[in-house]
Amino acid sequence: MGKHRKPYPAEFRAQMVELVKAGRTPEELAREFEPTAQSIINWVAQADRDSGMRQDGLTTAERQELTRLRRKVRQLEMERDILSHAAAW
Repeated sequence: MGKHRKPYPAEFRAQMVELVKAGRTPEELAREFEPTAQSIINWVAQADRDSGMRQDGLTTAERQELTRLRRKVRQLEMERDILSHAAAW
């Protein structure tokens, strides 16, 4: 199983995206900095989605909204289960 680390700061990710757009390769940046080339590629793709250049996935705002809604559904399901168990008494 892979290691889990704290996410890179947004400013760092934005700098990596700008360096790729300026002509540096993700592999070159991965050797110079810590993230993997695939992480950098993913950041570039997400930045393109957020700017409207790509339509093949969710924007960052849509991902955040989806996460918030899933969390709310879990909370409501838990409350429903508690109430249904209480009503059974």
